[in-house]
Amino acid sequence: MSLSLVRSNRNFRWLMSASAVSNLGDGVSAVAFPWLASLVTRDPVLISLVAVAGRAPWFLLALPAGVWTDRVDRRALMVRTDLFRCLLTLGIVALVIAAPPPVEDPTVMIAALAAVAFLLGAAEVLRDNAAQTVLPAVVKGPELEAANGQLWSVERVMGAFVGPPLAGLLIALALPVPFAFDALTFAAAAALIWLMVIPARVAPPRVGFWVELRAGLAWIWGHVMIWRLAILLGCINAVAMASLTMLVLFSQEVLGLGALGFGILLTCGAAGGVLGGLVAPRVASCLGATRSLWVALVLLTCCYALIGVAGAAWVVALALFLEACGGMLWNVVTVSFRQRTIPDALLGRVNSVYRFFGWGMMPLGALAGGFAMAWLEPSLGREAALRAPYLGGAGIMVMLGVVAVLALRLPGGASGLKARFRGG
Repeated sequence: MSLSLVRSNRNFRWLMSASAVSNLGDGVSAVAFPWLASLVTRDPVLISLVAVAGRAPWFLLALPAGVWTDRVDRRALMVRTDLFRCLLTLGIVALVIAAPPPVEDPTVMIAALAAVAFLLGAAEVLRDNAAQTVLPAVVKGPELEAANGQLWSVERVMGAFVGPPLAGLLIALALPVPFAFDALTFAAAAALIWLMVIPARVAPPRVGFWVELRAGLAWIWGHVMIWRLAILLGCINAVAMASLTMLVLFSQEVLGLGALGFGILLTCGAAGGVLGGLVAPRVASCLGATRSLWVALVLLTCCYALIGVAGAAWVVALALFLEACGGMLWNVVTVSFRQRTIPDALLGRVNSVYRFFGWGMMPLGALAGGFAMAWLEPSLGREAALRAPYLGGAGIMVMLGVVAVLALRLPGGASGLKARFRGG
């Protein structure tokens, strides 16, 4: 990884540091949150409802979030949402202390966790849209691929390489400890973003919420490749959430892992994200954008097929490695393409429309995973039902790959993309 951007660009340095800190906390909570839910109940539907609540804001709030992002100071919005998430996470600490599991009525505890997860997700929608939208104001156009790759590599290192095993250690100390740690990381991220100095942007004149939203919808509708990417991303994320929601039960019941083992499993998978973030710009430059996306879909298909038949933790670790590598390649290519193509005045709104389709499918995928397992368990048995979301996901990814080959063509081949990466 070239460190020239980090050394020469102060604002990018603060942005990367904030991402590193907050994603370390996210990596801890990614283990602690489902683990807490699994201590409260073993019902896959109830566990999936917590995941659904956390992702539902991407479906409900993504579109208005884009309008708000284009109207306000994006840096200030990131600071406020990080502070809000800090307070919410402290609320989880208070909840666990007041009602430690096991509890008499798991539905009440699950409902409380779902409510907090929804509010955290709502803040995440605003914060992430602002962060992705602000990047073109922090780095130059030709540096976007490198900046995105470095940001996501650092996020993967902290969020999925360091955070999960750390979560296992913190859970062993006491159940509230990982959530308290997460709250501290949100506060630190807010402070780092506050240190950024970004030139003031001239916000477009306000002409009414619905008029502004329709402008974003009209722009993306007029760019066929971008809305096709959004639909494909929605399907990919639905499959990912269906499998991820059941991974905590799969790890416990099929692989026999504890909290630390589950964290280490996620860490092994994270190595693929780190590698993907580092090599994705070069892969895209060599293969071209379109072929790079095809490769990403092949890697994702292999991931779900391997987990569906796996009997050992190392096989699942390899599968998660492939998934993260493929997902990072997809992200670096598609996000850089959007950031370069969409006008700044519309960037927040168009990104929000894109994420409405791309991320709004995640709660539906999480819910589908839980209900599919509950529906299949009586006829197939517990273990086969746990494997079903992964085998079904592999089949869906094959179909998406066929669609991508037939309908996906990003501008420029390999040589053309090299020129675009240089700002040509």
